[in-house]
Amino acid sequence: MSWFRALKDTTRSGLSVERKRLEPLVALRGAAGLAIVITVSLTFFGPAVAASSAFGAFQAAIATFQRSWRPRPELAVASGASLGVSTFLGYLTGGHLVLFLALLVLWTLLAGLAWAAGPTIGIIASSNVAMMLVTITLPTSVAAAAGHAAMMVFGGLVQAALVILFPVRRWGAHRDALADALAAEADYARRLRHDPVAPFDGEPLMLARSAAALTPRQARTRPAQLRGARGIAERIRPVLASLADPAVGVPDEGPERERVRELLGAAGSILDAAARAIRHGAPVKVPPAAVATFKTPDTGAILSGPAKRAAARLGSLLRDVLETAGARTDTQHPEPRNENAQLSRPTLVRLLPIAAGAMRKEMHRGSQILRHAIRVSAVAAVGYVIGTALPFGHGYWAPMTAVMVMRPDFSQTYSRAVARFGGTVIGVALATGIVQVAHPDTGLSAALAVVCAGLMYLVMRTGQLAAQACIAAYVVFLLGMGGEAWDQTVPERVVLTLVGGLLAMLAYALYPAWETPRLRTRLADWLLALGRYGAAVIGRYAEPGGGNLPDVREALLAARTAELAWQDAASRARTEPVRHRGLSRAAADDAEHALRHIGRVEMLMEAHLPERDATPVPAAARLAKALSTATEDGARTVRERRVPSWQAVRDALADWDGEGVPDRIVRRGAGLLLEALEELSDALDTDVPPITLKAEDPPALDDGQPDDRKPEGPPGPEDQAAR
Repeated sequence: MSWFRALKDTTRSGLSVERKRLEPLVALRGAAGLAIVITVSLTFFGPAVAASSAFGAFQAAIATFQRSWRPRPELAVASGASLGVSTFLGYLTGGHLVLFLALLVLWTLLAGLAWAAGPTIGIIASSNVAMMLVTITLPTSVAAAAGHAAMMVFGGLVQAALVILFPVRRWGAHRDALADALAAEADYARRLRHDPVAPFDGEPLMLARSAAALTPRQARTRPAQLRGARGIAERIRPVLASLADPAVGVPDEGPERERVRELLGAAGSILDAAARAIRHGAPVKVPPAAVATFKTPDTGAILSGPAKRAAARLGSLLRDVLETAGARTDTQHPEPRNENAQLSRPTLVRLLPIAAGAMRKEMHRGSQILRHAIRVSAVAAVGYVIGTALPFGHGYWAPMTAVMVMRPDFSQTYSRAVARFGGTVIGVALATGIVQVAHPDTGLSAALAVVCAGLMYLVMRTGQLAAQACIAAYVVFLLGMGGEAWDQTVPERVVLTLVGGLLAMLAYALYPAWETPRLRTRLADWLLALGRYGAAVIGRYAEPGGGNLPDVREALLAARTAELAWQDAASRARTEPVRHRGLSRAAADDAEHALRHIGRVEMLMEAHLPERDATPVPAAARLAKALSTATEDGARTVRERRVPSWQAVRDALADWDGEGVPDRIVRRGAGLLLEALEELSDALDTDVPPITLKAEDPPALDDGQPDDRKPEGPPGPEDQAAR
């Protein structure tokens, strides 16, 4: 993609406003917390302290809006406390330019590295650094700075208290994650009716698993509807694929296929009903026709073999989903110990060493997070020096803008920079117009600031442009409450915001962290994870282990994680203005299709794993070893920009001596697996085949004279180049 096209796309993305579900009660709660803090501060301490405490309460409320499965009060307290500490340390060094620059570089470097612990922590840390640049200008002494910091902590505590006292959809995010997973499988079942090999995006299942990891306090209060359904939902997916796939199921046409389509449609209706019940905490309303489809005795007479077993297992799993969605009590529905065991999430205190360890792991040369941290710290320092040197005053606007817009990837940085400038112009213009018309005093300025903050909380999920406009107006009214006239802040803020945005964009262009050159590495990681998953599945046919298969489960989760990493990398690469360097978009799409095919085949074999008392298949052990070795070598080959070979898998299949299991699922699946691996090699073989001459047409001798005869056939590459 060219730079012009990339800038055009990121500009459009930054200026777009999406239709999202609004949460007015949550926005009202955040605005109420901000109003309480400002009122208390104005009453007892004055406008300057009120402005500082308002920044703390404002940022603490934003922290509770981030996508996180942790208790929201803890995020609010952590945000307010960290902003208070940052403000106090910043004020102590603010009188010495060199010391403050050193602190700013250190703080922004740590904030950039905090993205290694997750986007929620990264956003909170970056926002705190940006807010610190404003709040350190408000105190007038060390004692006053300590008081300002204490009021910021107080703002976080107020927001946390409101979250506890007035919970709004307390488990809403967890319910949505589980409901989205069930709804995704319902959509998958319906698509399988028309496309038996339809792809499935595993991201909803991974999000549901992440949401199911709880702190000890959450585990004691989790609703019964959220217990156990995730594990059942994950077991439904391979059964749906096995029922629909003609390679291991029924033919493409005929009465058996019609029955399978009916079962898939009924499964989609049942899963949708369970998703709605879990999302809203309401009783399950299942369509009677869908239930009747699974109760009819015709299924056993029409289907046979693997399809019959898959249909029976699907009906059993759907009954379990409905029972779980019915919110039975713990005594009536004990949670299984193995597959649905509680996933532990560390508390906020125990998260600190984990986050520190994640940051240490990023301290290497090729780390994107480290490059982002270096980039943002350098831009913050340069922006502060430029802002201080310019004759505007309030030079912190430039570094604050840069820190707020910079992200570890290209598209978000550029789109946020455009949205930041556009939103600032709109918000400042609206706020200036209101100030000129109304001439608000301290109380009215505070009220207008609270209104702008509430609007920001309401529309922050619709896009950066609307959110940044509300923030710009909020800051104008808040500083106006502190006694600064609008004509002292508006012009300089527009200019310095533009400077900060341009610095952020220039920094990414000069010191980028492109994802495009890493695509082969992501692809190799996905191939390696799929190879281990396939080897674990096939190995179970050689050594049947019953229902408890931790090795298969761990390999499946690793394969899903690698697939999501590839998807994220591929989506980022599509917006980057760099050349592909050996893996074109077409080759990447073909390789992704082949790897999805590999994963689907392995999932089909997992759906028919033998029971503990089944007959072992020794040939499966040799095939599993060959697959593991071949994919390890293939991953290394992909990283080295060569085409992998699957001779070891081909030899293992050639040596198969005819032993098998009922319906020969593993042998048939192994053949499909080899075909998918060869598709991957074809996708990565991007070399142009050489042009050869026919044996009956010997090459003519070049006599040095021009040939005026009209050539026969299409022109060759040399002719095209000459033209």
